[in-house]
Amino acid sequence: MDINPAKPRIIELTEYENKSFQPDEIPHSAGVELLEKYKTQVDIEFPSYKTREHWKLQAKGWVGYIPVTPEFHLKINPKVPIQNLFGMLEYAYNLKGFRFLEGLMDCESLEDFYNNLAHILAHKVLERCRKGLYRTYLPKTQQLSYVRGRLDVQQVIQKPWNVKLKCDYEEHTADIKENEILAWTLYIIGRSSLCSERVSPTVRKAYHALQGLVTLQPYSAKDCIAIQYNRLNEDYQLLHNLCRFFLENISPSHERGNYKTLPFLVEMAHLYELFVAEWLHKNTPQGYFFKQQHSIEISQNRHFIIDIVLCDVATGKTIAVLDTKYKVPERADNKDIHQMISYANTTKCKQAFLIYPKDLTQPLDIPSDKIQVRSLTFSLDDNLDRTGQTFLKNLFIFSEFSQNSHR
Repeated sequence: MDINPAKPRIIELTEYENKSFQPDEIPHSAGVELLEKYKTQVDIEFPSYKTREHWKLQAKGWVGYIPVTPEFHLKINPKVPIQNLFGMLEYAYNLKGFRFLEGLMDCESLEDFYNNLAHILAHKVLERCRKGLYRTYLPKTQQLSYVRGRLDVQQVIQKPWNVKLKCDYEEHTADIKENEILAWTLYIIGRSSLCSERVSPTVRKAYHALQGLVTLQPYSAKDCIAIQYNRLNEDYQLLHNLCRFFLENISPSHERGNYKTLPFLVEMAHLYELFVAEWLHKNTPQGYFFKQQHSIEISQNRHFIIDIVLCDVATGKTIAVLDTKYKVPERADNKDIHQMISYANTTKCKQAFLIYPKDLTQPLDIPSDKIQVRSLTFSLDDNLDRTGQTFLKNLFIFSEFSQNSHR
């Protein structure tokens, strides 16, 4: 008897692509699942007279892999070159420059990239376990039959009959946030069903190495950012960057019956925003600095969050506000233009830029209340560092021209 489960049927889309499928290519139950759970990622029309009895699917701005049911999976490919997608991920998650990533550029698919990163994380966790996990002292209060740390004398006086002594002490433990993030991420990766037969054993081994030492509890991608590092745990920064990648792009919330699906989905608009911000941060010209996700309060309980702000080091003043737009229309949306004018007015600067991955058919260059709103391109179709330098050059040409003209 064949005990191996049958391989699921996999259909493929490319982001923003419309595609038709024969009625028997997609099970009705899978169509219902897509409609109910993944309408943010995929538009779906069921076979009807209107669709000429075909399924109609359009991927939105997401790429990745969705195990819709045990029998049916959906793969969404990026429209950008796969090498550049990897380059964006490297910058966005602060992985750029690590030697072990060089081999990832040979990956031919997002699944290969996922598997290689999972293998690297698991291998490095095992490496750290062999060296010894990072530990720290945590305050603890416990009823003990012996004295440890500081004895609660007041309790002894009030309850002399109690044979247990209340003690306050510090425990040197590995059961801390730094290690709990690793355990949760490996747990999520293991449940994703996206790891290959080559990678799964290493992921399981790394997870089991943490069991018994670390409490399993949920963490989010945001938890991987605000961590203080020192000489004893500085290697954890890379581990947490890898964890952030997985926790941000694997969703543990989609569950149905006994079959739990953990889709791996990358939101391209968010990735583009992270990538542009991190690329600028690492390529900032002397005399300037960039702020990411800059929050400005405009009134009580109301505030703006600006993608990127360009500032002058000497004066601290804002020179320009920037906002990324991944989807490329023929021309800029009026709502986006008005938003950028508000950003510029609030920060008291004269330049506002909407950044797109492709040139607009109708480029934007309009003055409004002494504020210049322009479109710029940070292309994803060529070498990212080369297109980044072109973008940076144009950004400063316009910014410096504006500064000189208003002096």
